[in-house]
Amino acid sequence: MAESETQSNSNQAVWEIEQTHPEVVQPFKDKMREVIDPELGLDIIALGLVRDVKLSEDSAYLKMILTTPFCPYGPAMIEMTKKKAEEALEMPV
Repeated sequence: MAESETQSNSNQAVWEIEQTHPEVVQPFKDKMREVIDPELGLDIIALGLVRDVKLSEDSAYLKMILTTPFCPYGPAMIEMTKKKAEEALEMPV
């Protein structure tokens, strides 16, 4: 298991940016809390759907999961997550 995928005691994923860019973690989380799962009424951070975030020089990579395999809101949630991540990180995701 890769270091970025190891789990902490709270069962939250450890993101690569927590080690490489700790200064962006809180603003990123704050922006991600604006993405709400419409069926559950909870944000994607509270649900633990964001599994990893990595930054390169000119772009970011965000790995997330959905609450169900064929979530009807999946495409909309993915698009909103991408938009909010780009706002928070100020680079393409």
